[in-house]
Amino acid sequence: MRLRKHPWMLSTRSPTFKHGTVKSTENALIGDLTLLSMQGPDAEAFAQSQTMNDVQGLAVGHWHWNGWLNAKGRVLALFALARPAPGELLLVVLDESALALRDGLQRFVFRSKVRLVVRDDLSAFAEAAEAPGPPEARDRCMQEADGGLILDLSSEHVARRLRIAARGDHTIDAEATRRWREADLRHGLPRWPAGREHGWTPHMLSLDRLKAFSTRKGCYPGQEIVARTHFLGQSKRQAWWLDGVGLATGQAVSDAEGRPIGEVVEATADGRGALAVAALPAAGPVVAAHGPALASSPLTGLARPA
Repeated sequence: MRLRKHPWMLSTRSPTFKHGTVKSTENALIGDLTLLSMQGPDAEAFAQSQTMNDVQGLAVGHWHWNGWLNAKGRVLALFALARPAPGELLLVVLDESALALRDGLQRFVFRSKVRLVVRDDLSAFAEAAEAPGPPEARDRCMQEADGGLILDLSSEHVARRLRIAARGDHTIDAEATRRWREADLRHGLPRWPAGREHGWTPHMLSLDRLKAFSTRKGCYPGQEIVARTHFLGQSKRQAWWLDGVGLATGQAVSDAEGRPIGEVVEATADGRGALAVAALPAAGPVVAAHGPALASSPLTGLARPA
């Protein structure tokens, strides 16, 4: 069966991406995103104390990138965090299950008046957009009349939206899931297989490019590591996009002289592109397991707010 091509899809082999106008929107169920809500009068305060971005500074009707760290400042989970209404937060969890994240966070609820609810009744759908919204409006979460929630994940390179709604009778669209995931990687949004153990900090993953953490908010797990790294500039590794052949998740990356400098976070399905964490002073040639590759900066435009 021939798979349909979604209007928002990207080719990771293209040196530049241009968005095209589409005549219709089409829902495609994404299979590797799960939903978790935080509800109650202490929802914002609890999220502020546990996550790495400034939740209390997030206005109602807006969203940002965020994550949960361990005490050593290593990333445990990444998610888009939306604040659709006062006392309610919705997390779109990348790769790790919402259930696992809920169980981890639940240990720190104590007496806080907050409920952590896995939203099995909701799913995430890729949706085409006629054109990227204006940069100043891309961090707004739009509430639909039927209760759906729209997050604009457009950049200057591609127009795409994520719609959170009831799953209904939709089945997972494997092709759309793959292409959405590759678009995330190409823009420097880290994705990796669920449960994969690693030692990456927000700075190693260049999450500052996505404005996914705050250096000004108060205490949260890993905050001291994040602040020290930020103000002392101690992270030599950062995220790079690799173009090559035979790239694979977990591969070692070396410089042109063969010295180990990092590893592949995740590769595209065809092995021609990958997001890597590496100690590289500037863009240029590197060596992966199957031969030479070219390192460059990930695409821009996915930071929220822009």
